[in-house]
Formats: sequence, structure tokens, C-alpha cells
Amino acid sequence: MDGENRGEVSINDALLLAEEAGLDLVEISPNANPPVAKILDLGKLKYANQKKAAEARKNQKVIEIKEIKMRPNIDTHDYETKMKAVRRFFEEGDKVKLTLRFRGREMAHMELGMQLLNKVREEVAPIAKVEAEPKLEGRQMMMVLAPR
Repeated sequence: MDGENRGEVSINDALLLAEEAGLDLVEISPNANPPVAKILDLGKLKYANQKKAAEARKNQKVIEIKEIKMRPNIDTHDYETKMKAVRRFFEEGDKVKLTLRFRGREMAHMELGMQLLNKVREEVAPIAKVEAEPKLEGRQMMMVLAPR
């Protein structure tokens, strides 16, 4: 066994060659014409593929949706703090769901909530895009932002 290409070989000859070498005959591309096979250790091949898959899984980033809750009459400092968190989430590659909760008489002033969400949208425009426009569900207004 020196790794050179044997060309077209009958299945029986290939199996005999593999047996002599104490290895397995592994079909590499069954749809080719003729099918391509290699003589190698199947256990080692499976192990290498498993390792490659584990490495790929380790390197992938799971995108989470982080939720930020606000009230329509939020104070400036509280707003700044929430915005800092929003920016941090975008840097980590996560999506952000902004939830505005209306209580009591605040329901009469929905436009304040809309103004607040538009302000957030303009502030993060360079780093994020709106994935779900602001919509009202009961006493809450929601908007989803995703990093660019």
C-alpha cells in the first residue's frame, strides 16, 4: 500500500487488497461513475469526522433574543443605562426585543411610547436594523432589533 491510484478495479480485487492491508474498503463517492472507494481504517475516518463536527459546533454562535423592558415615561439616566445594555447585546451578536409596558392612564398616551421606540431606533440605526416594527399587544408595545 503506497497510496497511489489503482484505477478501475473489480469489487472482489479491491476487497482482497483491503483484507491484505488489514484495513477497510470505504466508498468515498458512490454516485460517481465508476464509484470511488479508498482502502483505509474506517474507525479512524469516523473519529476524524466526529472531531471535525465537534470543532464546528464549538465555533458556532447561538443567536439569542435579549429582552429590554421600559416604561413610556422612563427617566434619562435609566434610558441611558438600558441603551448601554442594548449596545452590548448587539456587540455580542444577539437580537434585542424592546418591550414597553403601559400601566393605568399611560394607555391614553400611546404616542409617547411610539416616540420612545423611534428614538431608540434612530440611536441604534448605525449598528442595528429593525426586524419587527413596533406593534401593540394588549398593554405592551414591542419592537425587535437585530445587529447589522
